[in-house]
Amino acid sequence: MEAEKTGNNTGLFWKLFTAPLGKNNPITVLVLGICSALAVTVQLESALVMGLAVTIVTGFSSLIVSSLRATISPRIRIIVQLVVVATLVIIVDQVLRAYAYNASKQLSIFVGLIITNCIIMGRIEAFALANKPWLSLIDGIGNGLGYGIILVIVAFFRELFGSGTLMGYQIIPESWYIVNGGFYENNGLMILPPAALIVVGLIIWVQRSFYKV
Repeated sequence: MEAEKTGNNTGLFWKLFTAPLGKNNPITVLVLGICSALAVTVQLESALVMGLAVTIVTGFSSLIVSSLRATISPRIRIIVQLVVVATLVIIVDQVLRAYAYNASKQLSIFVGLIITNCIIMGRIEAFALANKPWLSLIDGIGNGLGYGIILVIVAFFRELFGSGTLMGYQIIPESWYIVNGGFYENNGLMILPPAALIVVGLIIWVQRSFYKV
């Protein structure tokens, strides 16, 4: 009986963790957090840092709010949630400033704007307030990673075809460029916000084709 219960818990944990990575992705299915996907995906490094930051905040804010849910009055729940999220964002921002200053500088105000990310408040309202802390933590991490995966995919194509680099390293050989007698030229559209919408749209198309939505 205990083994069956453990197996059910493992299956639930796995479902909560993996569903946001695919068929319940917060960006491509729920269309949440789309604004930051346009703003921070010009470079792969920024997208990775932003995805990690949102994952940490989403996971731990869900864990904390779920742990406190029995003591939170419905009248002030939004205020409590904002205080928890804002505190975690400040901590993440200070850690980035201390240990990844260049990434922090590139992300600029977008780290602070994690507070307003719809994914975080959405998962708190929809899941953390009604479920146990560990389930809420897994749900938060899964949704954060689902968000981060889309950012990384979009940033990969935007940086590669817009700048010819990945993580700041030159990938497309200099000899390929027209100015050096080659045949290639970076696509200036890819470093503009509309390119992010185009790439996200293509991801949505591929995803819906795969899941037959």
